[in-house]
Amino acid sequence: MATVGTASEACVPSEDEGWQQLLEDVARSGRRLRRAELDALREYGDRAAGSGRGLAELVDERLAATGRAWAGQPVDPASMTALRAAVAALAAGHGRAYRERLQREEAGRREFVADLLSSRSDLGRLAEHAERFGINLACAHVVAVAEGDGYDLDDPMVRALERQLLGRFGEQEVLLAVKHGRLVCIVPSGPGETAAVAAFAELTQGRRVVVGRPHSGPGGVVHSYEEARSALEQADQLELPGQLLHAADLLVLPVLLRDRVALEELVRGVLSPLLAARGGAEPLLETLTAYANSRYVTAEAARRLGLSVRALAYRLERIVRLTGLDPDDALQRYTLETAVFGARLLGWPGSAAEA
Repeated sequence: MATVGTASEACVPSEDEGWQQLLEDVARSGRRLRRAELDALREYGDRAAGSGRGLAELVDERLAATGRAWAGQPVDPASMTALRAAVAALAAGHGRAYRERLQREEAGRREFVADLLSSRSDLGRLAEHAERFGINLACAHVVAVAEGDGYDLDDPMVRALERQLLGRFGEQEVLLAVKHGRLVCIVPSGPGETAAVAAFAELTQGRRVVVGRPHSGPGGVVHSYEEARSALEQADQLELPGQLLHAADLLVLPVLLRDRVALEELVRGVLSPLLAARGGAEPLLETLTAYANSRYVTAEAARRLGLSVRALAYRLERIVRLTGLDPDDALQRYTLETAVFGARLLGWPGSAAEA
């Protein structure tokens, strides 16, 4: 039999003959396996795992060799004890190598996902690593970002969420990450997209989730992520209703913010007169927001605000009187609604606006 020396000069059985010699020696002497022999068997299991052999295959091979060695012979308890110890050592070595490989793959996968979400990544390197993980970056992907902060991939909740998502869709369909403490889910755009995003939103336990638009290419993932992240921050700032939102539905927000100076002028020009109202501008801004969210149905807006219809009508009259704009007029309504959106995006009025 071919043997391999260890640091302790133990002989490592790697073929049937060596395995048979080891078991026969133990059977004759009735002894237990020595520590060096167990270490050698663990190393053998480690190498087998490193060469891609499964544990079941390895154990089956050794048991078959044992059957041939013991054919027609009585088997005493000492031999069975030695066999169990030998198989356990093989399994321990194999398991150690398997865990180390998983840890390396997990670290590589996390690094890859982090690179996907970074605008400073080398796109050529990304495409090369994507093949290793079975991900086709030429196809479009969408990124969903959940609100919250302080999360880490090693948090028990995050690990449980990842197991559930991968169990439903597989690791080639869904990638889970944490970016700046927020939960991030990367999904291929296509037939399974809606189900995967809905599952992510469901498993995040009620947190608001915003989904970026689909983009293809190595830079497509980070593009979708930036859209979703920005839209999430703006949705939180505006206190928009709904748990699951799409950046495509909020494209007006970056348009408004693209020319901040013009937006500030619109807000001041339209809404500054509300600062002169008794109680300040906030109650009237709240009224305009509720009126818009209720699709300009007076009774529904009054219900949302906890006011009577008459009290709501009085507030609307004050808004018309102070601004000169009527929310019941289509064009003037658009101007007021845009100004109110801008005020919320800018944090107006605030102390600076009142100074």
